[in-house]
Amino acid sequence: MTSASPSHNHHHSHGGHGHSHENTVPKGALVMACGVVLFTLALTSATQLGWIAPSPSASDVRAAEAATALQSRVLRFADAQNGKVVVTDAVTGRTVHVYGEEGSGFIRGVLRGMGRGRHVRGIPMDAPYELNHWSDGSLSLTDTATNRVIELGAFGPTNRATFEALLK
Repeated sequence: MTSASPSHNHHHSHGGHGHSHENTVPKGALVMACGVVLFTLALTSATQLGWIAPSPSASDVRAAEAATALQSRVLRFADAQNGKVVVTDAVTGRTVHVYGEEGSGFIRGVLRGMGRGRHVRGIPMDAPYELNHWSDGSLSLTDTATNRVIELGAFGPTNRATFEALLK
């Protein structure tokens, strides 16, 4: 029993593979998919590295067009009892508006979104917001504590009007 039987030698010689491969995806499609992924990564990297400018935000466009604030008001929003939201002028301290359960949904939603950014950074919730009506017609709410800007026109005319009323 010094020599191995010939049947054992052929057991592992299936073209270097111990099992068969069924190539279900054409090679060209794989190459294309890899190309798309690499191209996307390259574009993302180029944008983050500053080689390609990202599309400008509404506030960037305003700055470029030298839009000026026609009306501006610094406001504080506070939750009161019975689910009311009390809006006060941060400069004068006067109450601007009190929203009940009705009609404050959009304001609550915007403040909840802005509040998350404050909560993460440990910023007090009563820090003021700046509401601006710009010469280009846009309306924005800026968190004075985080500098986050929300473009209120993006939410439709009814929701925009809810905030616009706070300028009057």
